[in-house]
Amino acid sequence: MIDTTKGSVLQKRRMRRLSNHVTIVAWSIFRYALLLGLSFVILYPLLYMLSMAFRPAEQIYDASVIWVPKSLTIENIKNAWELMNYNNTLITTLYVNVVSSLLQIITCAVTGYGFARFSFKGKNLCFLLVVLMVLVPSQIIAMPMFLTFKTLALLDTYWTFYLPAIFGAGIKSGLFIFIFRQFFRGLPKELEDAAAIDGCGFVGCFIRIVVPNAATVLVMASLLSIMWYWNDVFTSSMFLTNMETVTVALSHLSGRATLLTGGATADPYQIITLMQAGSLLCIFPLLLLYLFLQRYFVQGVERSGIVG
Repeated sequence: MIDTTKGSVLQKRRMRRLSNHVTIVAWSIFRYALLLGLSFVILYPLLYMLSMAFRPAEQIYDASVIWVPKSLTIENIKNAWELMNYNNTLITTLYVNVVSSLLQIITCAVTGYGFARFSFKGKNLCFLLVVLMVLVPSQIIAMPMFLTFKTLALLDTYWTFYLPAIFGAGIKSGLFIFIFRQFFRGLPKELEDAAAIDGCGFVGCFIRIVVPNAATVLVMASLLSIMWYWNDVFTSSMFLTNMETVTVALSHLSGRATLLTGGATADPYQIITLMQAGSLLCIFPLLLLYLFLQRYFVQGVERSGIVG
């Protein structure tokens, strides 16, 4: 009887261990399948873009060429570069992007620090309005901003981007203020108190103590800001009618490529190769930037308080 009971207990333990092992294996398979699926969704457009951008025209209809062309050409890149006027549009994009992002990050960091460290009347209401900025689509305020800039004779100038960034109304500024507030709330206040005892004022404390400790978050926010300004088409096409950014030029590339390749009789697949080459020119600077700063980006996300 005792042996039977022991055997039953041992069998239950083995079944429990087997069940746990099956659960772990099933969960691992599910995770890897999910990661493979997400990787395919992310990488497929990039691989297709690379394949088409460097594919010669004579191989477009070659059924034996699926992913890797038999020979590579940069003719599509040259044509897209010329049609997009890439030299000028890249300079315009950098003027808009770098300065606007710098101004935006400075403004949002100072504003987020104010919400994290100071108490004032209407603080919660003001922060609620900041959160609402994240929810309100930019298209809703685009027309009032357009009319305001037109009245001030600022259209077709970089100030249409600089002024909103300075006053905390740039692209996704509400999100950046929230991120900085969350980070600064988790920063030990004793560091600033010690600096204040040593005679460091508010500005000096912010620059010498707070900013160095927020370096990773600043890099992360800067990368996001640069990416959103870089990818912006709606605002750029509305405020810069006589200038083009890279993304605006890309949006016009299809029509220009149609004219280049024969108008109404244009080969649609040849237009696709030009579009993919233009897309590669558009995203290459961002990929290069992220390649060198990805470590700081990940650290910034971990320390910003928006995960976990």
